[in-house]
Amino acid sequence: MSVPVESVEPTTVRPPVSEGLGEGVSESAGEALRPHAEYAFAAELATLAAQDDRPRPARWRLSPWAVATYLLGGTLPDGTVITPKYVGPRRIVEVAVTTLATDRALLLLGVPGTAKTWVSEHLAAAVSGDSTLLVQGTAGTPEEAIRYGWNYAQLLAHGPSRDALVPSPVMRAMAEGMTARVEELTRIPADVQDTLITILSEKVLPIPELGQEVQAVRGFNVIATANDRDRGVNELSSALRRRFNTVVLPLPESADAEVDIVSRRVGQIGRSLDLPAVPEGIDEIRRVVTVFRELRDGVTADGRTKLKSPSGTLSTAEAISVVTGGLALAAHFGDGVLRASDVAAGILGAVVRDPAADRVIWQEYLEAVVRERDGWKDFYRACREVSA
Repeated sequence: MSVPVESVEPTTVRPPVSEGLGEGVSESAGEALRPHAEYAFAAELATLAAQDDRPRPARWRLSPWAVATYLLGGTLPDGTVITPKYVGPRRIVEVAVTTLATDRALLLLGVPGTAKTWVSEHLAAAVSGDSTLLVQGTAGTPEEAIRYGWNYAQLLAHGPSRDALVPSPVMRAMAEGMTARVEELTRIPADVQDTLITILSEKVLPIPELGQEVQAVRGFNVIATANDRDRGVNELSSALRRRFNTVVLPLPESADAEVDIVSRRVGQIGRSLDLPAVPEGIDEIRRVVTVFRELRDGVTADGRTKLKSPSGTLSTAEAISVVTGGLALAAHFGDGVLRASDVAAGILGAVVRDPAADRVIWQEYLEAVVRERDGWKDFYRACREVSA
């Protein structure tokens, strides 16, 4: 017997989101340190929805074209500018969005810092208007996080019943025709991962304790993310992997693209923290990105000098963290202008993860590359000071 949609009650109350996506934001959302995408970009989503006259899949808030425009940015017919949320190949986003419009789940794969979680959140916000149906994968993620759990007080008092059942985010997404997110899928134990197989293949979640099942309604899908570096931790079974369409998110193609990504994201974070404007520190952002790319690639930007790569990933996300920390230093202990001395300690912390091997690599890079580079004397001195 299938469980009616109405019988699967949410365990928490989500702030209402209107059909236009621009209203219904709770008062606390404006005070959130890191608002969900559907709140942070509610105006853009509402404008897109109002001007979107293309066909929309069942229960989608926007058409696939509008979802792609929301992620990649663009200018609407009325002149409204949609800011890009993801800077990368357009085809990657188009394939990801198209996958969600089918009955096949989406797996975003890539090395750390390639915006997998960011893209996942914004896809869910644009498609369903709700990015909070989230399962965070860890080594301790239980089966209940994907299937359902029980209210043990109700269970002991009255036995298994619908009232005692606690639906997971995935179950709620199935019942409501929404998009569920599973972060760090390969960190979840293999036997727990495989609970997704029936959900993704049959679109059904059995509840054997009640002799019932929940059938997914149209609009339901799953976006999962996985880390390339975690391959082998809990590799996906072939049966589960076949249920996903895998889209690989690459590292930024060029230094300019990465500088753009870091600048945009730091600007967003900085505004929420009342930090100085990013443009005043663009030169330091470019230097941080250059250092990360050269050490990550094992060669200088001009291709002339081979380098040893440290053990850390030196991802775009880490560059964003270093620059944000530098802006905070400049704002609270400087004159508000981002300088080499503000980012030096953050770079050292990102590069030197192994105190022995990475420190040697960093010192060699400073002496062989940074010291000899025109216009980088202040950066060299700042890095030498924090490395001493």
